[in-house]
Amino acid sequence: MTTMTSNALCFGEEFPAAGAPCFVQVDGEGLTITFESEGGDSVREAVLFSALTVSAGGIDHDHLVVKWASVQGDRIVYLKNPDVIRAFREAVPDHLGLPLAQVAERVRQVRHRRRLVWGIVGGAILSSVLGLWFGADILVDIAVSRIPVEWEQKLGESAYRDFLSHQEVVKEGPGVVAVEEMTHRLTEQILNNPYKFQVTVVRSDIINAFALPGGFVVVFTGLMKKAESGEEVAGVLSHELNHVLQRHGLERIVKNLGLLTVVAIVFGNQQGLVGMMKQLGVDLLALKFGREQETEADLTGLQLLQRAKIDPSGMIRFFERLSEKDEGQMEWLSTHPMSTARAERLKTELAALPKTLPAPFTFDWKQVQASLGSQPIAAP
Repeated sequence: MTTMTSNALCFGEEFPAAGAPCFVQVDGEGLTITFESEGGDSVREAVLFSALTVSAGGIDHDHLVVKWASVQGDRIVYLKNPDVIRAFREAVPDHLGLPLAQVAERVRQVRHRRRLVWGIVGGAILSSVLGLWFGADILVDIAVSRIPVEWEQKLGESAYRDFLSHQEVVKEGPGVVAVEEMTHRLTEQILNNPYKFQVTVVRSDIINAFALPGGFVVVFTGLMKKAESGEEVAGVLSHELNHVLQRHGLERIVKNLGLLTVVAIVFGNQQGLVGMMKQLGVDLLALKFGREQETEADLTGLQLLQRAKIDPSGMIRFFERLSEKDEGQMEWLSTHPMSTARAERLKTELAALPKTLPAPFTFDWKQVQASLGSQPIAAP
């Protein structure tokens, strides 16, 4: 690997969060990718065109993103070198012709929108840097949109694995089966889902659940013991999944790192994000969502429940009981501030949604709670 210049960026399970430089060659059958192993040796991997899928990605969506499944797991390569992309387009078989044409059209559309936004953003930066920071939501949104999902997943996975290493993970039993069914019902209704959600049940009396960037979610058994039905837990889970889908965690990271980081990301330095987080000690587990983010997760979570034919009123009932009965003292409420007005907003949103007939879960909720060491709590 040291004898050649990289012309692409590779992502995979064994690569770092920012990706690994690699060298891609195109031949008549497919691609040959050369990258450096952990031991410093050059490793080659050949992939046939028939195994590939293509899309647009990267900065300004000007990269050709090539994906395939290998024995080591999913592989992703970002191609930006014009010569490699040209060779790829000339060599690909017919089944990739249409996807490539769609990618090219998407690139043209995105670049047109980007030019318009860049004009606005550039003028704002030049006019007043300080004033920009106080109203920087548009800049934060642009910065977040320029961070590839693959990097986001690496960020979240690191914090996720570290947290679980200090917890008692529930790996099997009725509680795990129930959460898996809820997760499947919800995620199969997410269109164009870029995440592979991983939901883990952790044994703890904390009445809480939380989500990390990249699709990593933790549900505490205390939450399941407190809930009066599976629909209530599904409501909380849907709320957390939508924090991920709306990329709220990345927004909090960017805002916590400050204006200089935002500008660096906007102008192409996504790779520096991991190092900046470590240098400044940003703790993903300590990041708290803002009120607007919580409201957005509420409303989109309610809509997802409705599409999944899970009774959305369970979400509202659970939030109401925590807000009224426990007077805002529970740990759940310390990270997810509740109010009567918030519950009323959900009721208003639910009334406006099309009426659907909910489909019940296959599990028995009382048996699920009994397996966790608690009997269901009587309704107030």
